[in-house]
Amino acid sequence: MELPVRGPVEAPFAARRPAVLEKHGDRRLDPYYWLRQRANPEVLAHLAAENEYADFVMEPTRLLQEQLYSEIVGRIQQTDQTAPSFFKGYWHYTRTVEGLDYEIHCRRLGSMDAPEEIELDGNVLADGHEYFDLGFVERSPDENLIAYAVDFSGNELHQLRIRDLRTHDDLEDVLEKVYYGFAWAADNRTFFYVRPDGSMRPYQVWRHVLGTPEDEDTLVLQEDDERFELSVELTKSERYIIFSSTSQITSESWFLPSDDPTGEPRSIEARRSGVEYSVDHQGDRFVILTNDGARNFRLVAAPLDNPGRDQWTELVAERPGVRLNATDVHINHVVLGQRSDGLQRLEVLDCRTGELHLVEQADSAYTAYAGANPVYESAVMRFYYTSLTAPWSAIDYDMETRERTVVKEQPVRGGYDRGEYETDRLWATSRDGVRVPVSIVHRKGIPLDGSNPTLLYGYGAYELPSDPMFDAARLSLLDRGFVFAIAHVRGGGELGREWYEDGKFLKKTNTFHDFVASAKELVVRGYTDPNHLAIRGRSAGGLLIGAVLNECPQLFACAVAQVPFVDALTTMLDESLPLTVNEYEEWGNPNDVEYYEYIKSYSPYDNVAPAEYPALLATAGLNDPRVPYWEPTKWVAKLRTVAQGERPIILKTQMGAGHSGPSGRYESWREEAFVMAFVLAQLEAPVLT
Repeated sequence: MELPVRGPVEAPFAARRPAVLEKHGDRRLDPYYWLRQRANPEVLAHLAAENEYADFVMEPTRLLQEQLYSEIVGRIQQTDQTAPSFFKGYWHYTRTVEGLDYEIHCRRLGSMDAPEEIELDGNVLADGHEYFDLGFVERSPDENLIAYAVDFSGNELHQLRIRDLRTHDDLEDVLEKVYYGFAWAADNRTFFYVRPDGSMRPYQVWRHVLGTPEDEDTLVLQEDDERFELSVELTKSERYIIFSSTSQITSESWFLPSDDPTGEPRSIEARRSGVEYSVDHQGDRFVILTNDGARNFRLVAAPLDNPGRDQWTELVAERPGVRLNATDVHINHVVLGQRSDGLQRLEVLDCRTGELHLVEQADSAYTAYAGANPVYESAVMRFYYTSLTAPWSAIDYDMETRERTVVKEQPVRGGYDRGEYETDRLWATSRDGVRVPVSIVHRKGIPLDGSNPTLLYGYGAYELPSDPMFDAARLSLLDRGFVFAIAHVRGGGELGREWYEDGKFLKKTNTFHDFVASAKELVVRGYTDPNHLAIRGRSAGGLLIGAVLNECPQLFACAVAQVPFVDALTTMLDESLPLTVNEYEEWGNPNDVEYYEYIKSYSPYDNVAPAEYPALLATAGLNDPRVPYWEPTKWVAKLRTVAQGERPIILKTQMGAGHSGPSGRYESWREEAFVMAFVLAQLEAPVLT
């Protein structure tokens, strides 16, 4: 299937003169800087023209898009509910209804056979709004009130409301421009919430008492260091409220008894550069996960009355090849999330005996995360399990008997047979000799003759792993003969703290070299060839896509970059933008000439050069506070001026959404069908009938 390569949007590009020109640090002019003017009608017209052109280019795939959308919807159990959890006399769960976009939050008193009570219906809350998202939902300790935060634009500034579950009416207390993070005090009428500053950095924690005016709220903590962000949460035991201030490499926490909400928060341990820790409560102590003296983290305990570092006692020491990354604290046990051998695993510490055991799993490659048992006193923990071929399962695990109960398995409609697919893990050798893991999945029996259409995904930042997980939508590619692969590149968290540190700051280009090596390994092994290879990344993964396109455009036939961080140098030089200053500890501060030159050397927008680029689909969100819409917009405009060959370059902007794309599940599935149709058409993959 051929797609048009040029369209009516070209004329506006040629005719429109920039309204604003601003110099970069190296005194070059940026002719597309004017596209930052969000309120300029010319900019909105430009984005509308881009959307029209994208639709024009994709018109030949319209029926394919509908087919893919039908396949995705057809595999998903649209009327469904989550595995229920029992807490304080109620069974809590969320459910969805076919034809409706959003979750419905429900509970039943005492038994799942009891009448259902709807706490919040996202579909009702979203009525009349183009975009809707729930930032958080938090029930009061007595289960009579529920606090919820709604976002109607995608800019992540929420309206905070309180609903009385006895009457199902909202209280008059309404707080505007609230960020993520919330904690109830034990009195059921006081709560703590977070506000961001003008650059969307959460920097204040406030206290509110129900029934009082907002202007009487009390400022509890303020973080003036622009590298740090504040958060607040209640411990699982509900005895303490924990306030945390974190940068990319340093953290500090304070605690406050939940029954003393007007008290002064006390510091756990003063911040020290490069030292990170997180805190929860257990019995007569705090349990702390920290990298203090342990690059890959260790678990320590601290007494409640004197929790400073000099009182810490070790519970689980650092171990070679094991990165501790999460805790789930119960009265007698601590569940540890850990990474080893590139897998996300679970361990259980029996705090009475000190015994530590791994939660064994059936598959050789999998992902397991501690989940949603809110009962602090319970010896049963819930975890979620998946792999590239195993649909998600919710499993209750008795930490004393080690017995497990499958509570919920993700249904896949349409006769999915896991045995028809196979997974593998390859190792690619990067430019500096480091071996990079690559996870792959495909239907059994594919030929290894280089003919398979292949989609390679990557991220590689913030120590966030790209774990192998099941995705029902992906079956539409696999059933058309695709190989799907994940490059576990440096900068992510797959292989411990060193893996992350070797892909950031002045080592960031290792991320790109790892991805290129992974692509070449797929070619060498016969899975695909450059004419059949597509790549995809999102956000910081979009930066990865842009960088490798500049480095090796001939290696790929197609690329998808969703909300991509591609104008890295200009963005990191603008301290007024969201997430800039606190991102210095991820990318480096370009006001330092060494970092300026290094970021400039890989920033995708700054390194666009004449070449035969692959077909490209870039996406943006007009209300995106994380990667501004103008980054992909400028990038696409610049690429069109130098790209050689006949492959299309298109931009699709969500005009009423933010970083996560459309909020409703049906529109999200349509967006995925759009992306897949672009890839299928560009790789000339088989079209199923």
